[in-house]
Amino acid sequence: MAQSNKNRTAFTLIELLVVVAVIAVLIGVLLPALGRARTSAQTVQCGSNLKQIGAAITMYLSDSNDRLPQVRIDFSTGEPVSGSAGSNIGSLFGGKRGSLPGFPGFDFGISNLGADRRPLNTYLTTDGFGPDDPDNGFIVEVEVFECPADEGTNDPTLASMGFDTSNMYDLIGTSYNLNDHAVDDSPGDEPYPTLIPKDGGRMPSVRNPSKTMLAGDQPVYNYDDGQDRGQDWHSSGSGQIRANMLFVDTHVDLGVLMPEWNDELPLEFMHTTTEFTYLPSPNWIERLNAGS
Repeated sequence: MAQSNKNRTAFTLIELLVVVAVIAVLIGVLLPALGRARTSAQTVQCGSNLKQIGAAITMYLSDSNDRLPQVRIDFSTGEPVSGSAGSNIGSLFGGKRGSLPGFPGFDFGISNLGADRRPLNTYLTTDGFGPDDPDNGFIVEVEVFECPADEGTNDPTLASMGFDTSNMYDLIGTSYNLNDHAVDDSPGDEPYPTLIPKDGGRMPSVRNPSKTMLAGDQPVYNYDDGQDRGQDWHSSGSGQIRANMLFVDTHVDLGVLMPEWNDELPLEFMHTTTEFTYLPSPNWIERLNAGS
């Protein structure tokens, strides 16, 4: 007598294929949503870091006669110098020792200055930061300066030299940068200093604190030097460049759209949008050009 199949528990091949197809469809639907949720969560945490940095900057300004945290570097040595000597390196305001080395006669100090020598760090902890021991692979971390969305940079110059550019926090010690200059089309030069004067000193008077950027994550300079560094950290692969920004009035905006570089448009298009400005006042560039 033939055995009844009423108690059969095994799947047929067709049933298995149907299940696999349904799972594949679900994955195709859910993965983009999960990716967007992950990006959104990272962006929010990045903004929280900026809020902490903003609180620290406020205290620093109060103690420093309205001078933003700034480190001026002698490029011949890669070491800090005082007064108006050297050049300001915006990324050295806080964070950890970066991996980007200096070159003979041209050293930004990125791999020289650890957490104990970056001025804002002491305003972020009551315990202080001890020195690094780079010879034994010990680098003091400062987690608030790492944006979880940090995907590094496609900077063509650094990539051509063989550096690992997959994470800005590891490369230069911070995922964030002060608004110390407006974007320009002059590689190797910063002709438009903003909240830190070219020779150092106090932050200038700001016309619109709620619109003027104080600091932001590195995509705020994605188009600097007339380049596109591909820093679409907050865009879920859309190709749009968005940045998280801390403003002078200390509020934070997430995912601010950065204007795309266009050689046919004046630089003013890059300096000020409906959402933000690099400039302390609307006539700032004219004042710089006039030497005032």
